[in-house]
Amino acid sequence: MTPPNLLSAGLSRRRFVGGAALTAVALAGGCAHEDDDAFGAGVLAGGPAEEFTPPTARLSGSLRILAWSHFIPTYDRWFDSFASRWGRQVGVDVTVDHIDLGQITTRVAAEIYAGQGHDLIQYVAPLPQFEPAVLDLTDLVREADRRWGQQLQLCRRSGFNPVTNRHFAYAPGWVPDPGNYRRSMWSAIGLPDGPSTWDELLNGGTEIRRTTGVQLGLGMSQELDSNMVGRSLLWSFGASVQDAEGRVTLDSPEAVAAVEYMTRLYRQAMTDEVFSWTPSSNNQGLVAGRLSYISNSISAWRTAQRSTPRIADDIHFVPALAGPVGALAAHHLVHNWIIPKYASGAAAGQEFLLHYTANFAAATYSSMLYDLCAWPGRTPDLATWLGRDPFRADPPDKLAMLTDAAKWSADLGHPGTANAAIGEVTSSFVIPNMFARAARGEVSAASAVAEAAAQARSVYAKWRTRGLVA
Repeated sequence: MTPPNLLSAGLSRRRFVGGAALTAVALAGGCAHEDDDAFGAGVLAGGPAEEFTPPTARLSGSLRILAWSHFIPTYDRWFDSFASRWGRQVGVDVTVDHIDLGQITTRVAAEIYAGQGHDLIQYVAPLPQFEPAVLDLTDLVREADRRWGQQLQLCRRSGFNPVTNRHFAYAPGWVPDPGNYRRSMWSAIGLPDGPSTWDELLNGGTEIRRTTGVQLGLGMSQELDSNMVGRSLLWSFGASVQDAEGRVTLDSPEAVAAVEYMTRLYRQAMTDEVFSWTPSSNNQGLVAGRLSYISNSISAWRTAQRSTPRIADDIHFVPALAGPVGALAAHHLVHNWIIPKYASGAAAGQEFLLHYTANFAAATYSSMLYDLCAWPGRTPDLATWLGRDPFRADPPDKLAMLTDAAKWSADLGHPGTANAAIGEVTSSFVIPNMFARAARGEVSAASAVAEAAAQARSVYAKWRTRGLVA
């Protein structure tokens, strides 16, 4: 088998030699993007000053970084310049390549197969299936904890395997996944603060669609957001793919109840387009005024601030919806960084990650409050920014509800940790397929759950024999 061309399929190369940028920004992505000039340098001025973190040893050579194309383009511009400055300061030739997030896992597999490629790779979800081929970053995480205190558990659990006792990834940041709703539509049915429970979402979404024709926007397709909303619904009903010890627990009455609920939600408040959505579909639908509610990050709203301010002002946010058992939402993204075993720039990569984490306040600000830090002490002004948005929110405190987002958010392995099996269940879209088959009427809710649980058990058995799952 010949590995695919490592620079094909949409990779935009940005070259930095001693910090000099030689190519322009290329935008690709899974969510609606803002224009390059959506929020210019004047708006981003006044952010936190960066501090230089001296490396623990003398560095040289090169560092090749592969990162996703951020949904907030101001972040990519900042990151590339930030990496450039660090390279110049420490004498490392830094290369930053950006790629559409939908292509990263394929690219990682290709580079690992080839035994060559990028030294430092960022993804927006756990990549535990690559654990055998990446470095153990336990020392790096311990050093970060020593400098800045305890890492947030939802980030730690996305990069740590308790079976092997290895940190297969370093997770310095994450992104919440609140509900985004149109206040004018929900006010018209008596819920100006939006839905707070799954029952209110069903009843309110049904009434809004009946009176306005505007549907809800919860996907059941093979994409990132559908995976997240499906898990959030399962947890809120008391179900989960696995338990805390990594045993498959999906085949349960609680999971059947969640699937039956989603079937009602689809039939009363949505259309069949949710079965073929891409990661950008719910964002685009909300910004276009065609959806009354989506479960997503704040990127669609940031886009609307530039493109359709009237709709942006009407978009508001709610925390995780409460179900029969609780209220918990999957994190939208978690920034997992891995270093393949072949990496010649591994030492430089770890030093860069410490420098990056030390300056996460600048990362948060440059992402327009999209990215939050796994070491909250690194962003001391976050509560102030969320309470009075620096980027023209109306009202200014629109994001204040994200202050305690970590309390109602969980990683995809909840109530256990991320592992290779849950990674494969996620990447093969077992959960959204389960919901979709029942919602379409192809099988009963009970049969859909039983089929999904059987798939999950097969995946877990495979990884258990390889010693990566308890």
